[in-house]
Amino acid sequence: GRNGIADERSQCKNWCNIRGAGVGLFATTETADPDVIDAYFWLKTPGESDGCTGTLPSGAQCPRFDADCASTDSLGSAAGEPRAPEAGQWFDYQIKQLAAHAKMSISSKDSEASTTTAPVNHTMKVVGKPIINVGAENPFAGKSFYVNPSYAASLGQSIATAEGQVKATLESMEDVPSAYWLDTKGKILGSGSNTMQGILADAASKSPPQLVTFIVYDLPNRDCHAKASNGEICCTYNADGSCDYAKAGDCSAGLAEYKAEYIDKIVSLLKEYEGRVPIVLVIEPDSLPNLSTNHGDPRCGNSATVAAYKGGIQYAVQSIGAAAPSVAMYLDAGHGGWLGWKDNMKDYVATIRDLSVSSHLRGFATNVAGYQALGQMCPTYDFCLNNANPGHPCCADPCGLTSQWNPSHNEHNYALHLRKAMSEGISGFVPHIIIDTGRNGIADERSQCKNWCNIRGAGVGLFATTETADPDVIDAYFWLKTPGESDGCTGTLPSGAQCPRFDADCASTDSLGSAAGEP
Repeated sequence: GRNGIADERSQCKNWCNIRGAGVGLFATTETADPDVIDAYFWLKTPGESDGCTGTLPSGAQCPRFDADCASTDSLGSAAGEPRAPEAGQWFDYQIKQLAAHAKMSISSKDSEASTTTAPVNHTMKVVGKPIINVGAENPFAGKSFYVNPSYAASLGQSIATAEGQVKATLESMEDVPSAYWLDTKGKILGSGSNTMQGILADAASKSPPQLVTFIVYDLPNRDCHAKASNGEICCTYNADGSCDYAKAGDCSAGLAEYKAEYIDKIVSLLKEYEGRVPIVLVIEPDSLPNLSTNHGDPRCGNSATVAAYKGGIQYAVQSIGAAAPSVAMYLDAGHGGWLGWKDNMKDYVATIRDLSVSSHLRGFATNVAGYQALGQMCPTYDFCLNNANPGHPCCADPCGLTSQWNPSHNEHNYALHLRKAMSEGISGFVPHIIIDTGRNGIADERSQCKNWCNIRGAGVGLFATTETADPDVIDAYFWLKTPGESDGCTGTLPSGAQCPRFDADCASTDSLGSAAGEP
């Protein structure tokens, strides 16, 4: 019932309402040795108190106080923690912590520890729950990550003119892996490190082959709410080749172009390298989140854009999943300051459920090209709502989101929110998360957190790693947006010409280039 975490206690003799504990395996007869162990079962009901603190939640004295319930490992013994009720009574704070740290299925590490030489099927039949296949592993774990030579070359230009600590930091970034964006059809085929084909060939030549991360990003009517990143494929073309976002319809022509000239070529390459190179794909940033929150923008809400995004993503995920099942796919899920409100999340879950793609997904990518801070992970995603735990480090909220009834005030808590909402909303789907840490090293650099374009005062975040706040939920931190690449142009380009795709958000007070003296 409560032994999901192995090393949560400072002293293993401590037994009362242990801080950091997690729910353990569901009830099952599929044990390590069925000849010896009949079952795993929740004999102590998770959530029932082991015993009361010296003072009860009511303020009265505990009539059956045991000093062991004031151990350093016991909930209620640390400042800011709620008092524990009497033994057997419901302890709300404890059950939420147990859920946050739950280990209800066998991990890959557990299976690797087995001494059995024959293959073991770790599909667990759970009473009252869908069958959960726990054999799937974190695709980033144990892999060497591919570093694109073209990024090192771009950094070299800035290193040449940098000085002091900035120069040293830039030099340390030369060997950091980052994702490669397939944001035009021309980046798929060809040789060299500026094409998918060339990158896969290079990664395959390494010993062992290195993991490559690509961003699939070329939907018809792409990025309907931001002019700076509009794409090359349109549902309906204007005379100058740009997209007519006001034109309604089913986007049949745009989808046909997207499928034949973009996705099908990607699928062909993935089939060629299936099993030869470990590959991760992030699918179409900003698209489905825009459908959930920007219905009122006619560029996003019209029937053509909706058809393009839903039909394009469904085709991409299902085609890739069928052709290259070893490829790990993470669908873009915006960030906590976008979809973190419960109503927005509910809408997003419904969209994913209706697309019937969850069986092909490893999970979701968050904060792609964003600046939302990681923060500290709370025991539960809504731990800080209603000012429930003021002063707790995990409730630090630089964007003031909890005051707006958004529980996802940092990306760690947003990951918890995504996992809970998707698991409850789509039967059998337990998604994992990756978070873009390319530019979220500083938490409070913006005057308004809605600003997203070339933010002044931002800092590079954590290097790519699988050592995350909760590896059961978050597979990796990774640089999905390459630090140094612009989000969009100022009204006037560095050359003095006018920006052809100027977005007013790139002239925000937080955007580089908006202040006097900035380039």
